[in-house]
Amino acid sequence: MTITDEDCLTETLAFNDQFEAAAANRPVREAAPDAALLASLRRNRLGGDTPPVRLPHGQGRVVEGGVKVRVFVPDHVDGVYLHIHGGGWAFGSADGQDERLWLLAERARLAVVSVDYRLAPEHPFPAGPDDCEAAARWLVQHAAAEFGTERLLIGGESAGAHLSVVTLLRLRDRHGITGAFRAAHLLFGPYDLSMTPSQRSFGSKRLLSNTDSLRRTYELFTPGMGAEQRRDPEISPLFADLAGLPPARIVVGTEDPLRDDSLFLAGRWQAAGAPVQLGVVAGAMHGFTLFPLTVTERELRRERDFLSTAGR
Repeated sequence: MTITDEDCLTETLAFNDQFEAAAANRPVREAAPDAALLASLRRNRLGGDTPPVRLPHGQGRVVEGGVKVRVFVPDHVDGVYLHIHGGGWAFGSADGQDERLWLLAERARLAVVSVDYRLAPEHPFPAGPDDCEAAARWLVQHAAAEFGTERLLIGGESAGAHLSVVTLLRLRDRHGITGAFRAAHLLFGPYDLSMTPSQRSFGSKRLLSNTDSLRRTYELFTPGMGAEQRRDPEISPLFADLAGLPPARIVVGTEDPLRDDSLFLAGRWQAAGAPVQLGVVAGAMHGFTLFPLTVTERELRRERDFLSTAGR
């Protein structure tokens, strides 16, 4: 394991301290927020208190199965990136980070298709994975006609990283599809919903995610399940057979309760036979790419570099 960005550690840890101090003045989110609170939280950008910026470059579509997607198509298209947003399976949306996705589309020469999957608690497991699977199958079947390329990539942040791996496994196990997606980009995902050691030991530090908040999100996404049920490979891909999956780039911060998830997944992914780039960002908390930090700029640049060259 190589830790990156140690030269930014002072700035990164100072931001963590500021975030934690501000969080102390916010109420703790309940395990089952009411509809009004859910609606209010969903209107705002993840990690922030204002609505996201929506760009005219993003176009809403409905693909097979009635799944909604948001599509960004630059002038030059060398591949298609199936993006799956984060938000604990209960928050976030396909139009929640237009600026980042449009910049990625332009600079990496990718058509970006972001999935607006159904959210918990109204639509718990398996609704979200079902929507991502449907969108991925649609791309496998129609990318060449729609975008002029069969070079497909997949990835996302947090819950979106989890759903990306689940989608690849479903394509393989349910449809016999391997190799269609040529690379995966996985930012700070939860891959063991029964909780890895770093999840359990992180405690109550009021960063973007902690032990209690993770437990609450798992209860929303998989209501009524215990830890043993959540170890099902269809829910926790860390327990799945990872053979046949594409090369991956897996990223996490050292101050993320999901640190072990990425470290363990990278080891198992590589052991299953696919190349892995593992990035561990010094001092970074969960969701750090949502915030204006030096490590964020570096990470988004590394993401663009990986996606612009992977699978060629």
